[in-house]
Amino acid sequence: FSGSIYVRCEAEILFSEAFGCADISGKIMNHQKTRFSIASGSKIFTAAAICMLIDEGKFNFDSRLVDCLDIEFPYFEEEITLHHLLTHTSGVPDYFDEDVMDDYEALWEERPMYRMRSPKDFLPMFQYEQMDDVPGSALKYNNAGYIILGLVIEQTSGMAFADYIEQNIFKKAGMFASGYFSADVLPANTAAGYIENTDGSWKSNIFSLPAKGGPDCGAYVTAEDFGLLWQALRDGKILSEEMKQEFLKPQMSAAEDIQYGYAGYMETAGKTVVKYIQMGYDPGVNFRAVHYPNQDYTIVVCSNKSDDAYEMLKEAESLILDE
Repeated sequence: FSGSIYVRCEAEILFSEAFGCADISGKIMNHQKTRFSIASGSKIFTAAAICMLIDEGKFNFDSRLVDCLDIEFPYFEEEITLHHLLTHTSGVPDYFDEDVMDDYEALWEERPMYRMRSPKDFLPMFQYEQMDDVPGSALKYNNAGYIILGLVIEQTSGMAFADYIEQNIFKKAGMFASGYFSADVLPANTAAGYIENTDGSWKSNIFSLPAKGGPDCGAYVTAEDFGLLWQALRDGKILSEEMKQEFLKPQMSAAEDIQYGYAGYMETAGKTVVKYIQMGYDPGVNFRAVHYPNQDYTIVVCSNKSDDAYEMLKEAESLILDE
């Protein structure tokens, strides 16, 4: 395993350790303050930002996309709402359809990944495509929907997406080590991502991902910082009490005993949320985190390789729950 594991119960840190290399060629080891990309685990920040703007009265969950964003999508249905985009039920075409493609790296064979540095850079990949389904259709995981939400955040706030998240979420949560960094100018204490070659050697993922993360993926966090997000949500540092309840409640069924809401996936027992689940996967990136609201347990596993975060998470869960 290469990465960082963080376990907290209420205010007590039960475990915080790091393993493996942040930089293989430089023989720099990971440590507790190392920052890792978390791929789609970043979507919770975009959703929280939309909820913050709703808190401020800028729009509401039922506001239509056409009323929130001055960008033309010629083939999109006018009835698409922010709620649809947040819950992956908008039916908009995705730039990376996981039902059709399984290799994210293949996206950049014809499109230079070094030019992908802001939400608008993704528009040519889906802006003029036909709808996949009608708004309000069944949940189908959709990255383009979150790119669109990022554009709404930029237009409404007048700030670049990354700046808005860093100032209004990371700063308020005390996530001072976290940010959206360009792969070609990573700050100190940031792990490079690694992909295993067929001969067992390792290569960097710098040519496998967009140059800079955004609304759908690619934030960098320390494992401890991501744990602080849950403390900030619980303590009302990010959302009002009413909005926090809306953010954390299930919105629709994803599978048996698994619901989806604005905060991501949720395991439920009846109407009660047992745990919140965040996950992210990119080439050279593997991320898993869970939060148990009743016990106030938070477990965060960040890896700078493509595998093993889930296995580490399940082992940590079994040790904690057995206790």
